[in-house]
Amino acid sequence: MNRFLILIGVILVVAGLLWPYITRLGLGHLPGDIAIKTESGGFYFPIVTCLIISALLSLIFWLAGR
Repeated sequence: MNRFLILIGVILVVAGLLWPYITRLGLGHLPGDIAIKTESGGFYFPIVTCLIISALLSLIFWLAGR
């Protein structure tokens, strides 16, 4: 459990430091992301972005578990 929490902390710190560069990649605005705009507001769900991030995190945790 300790290794897991440390790994999560390191990933969050790295993501925070790289955030300006990550936003330039276009994550969150990929084809397939759901965006519904109406007169009174809107709804946005980045489903493709979530799938890509999930796949990357799964790979990282799989490699860390070996």
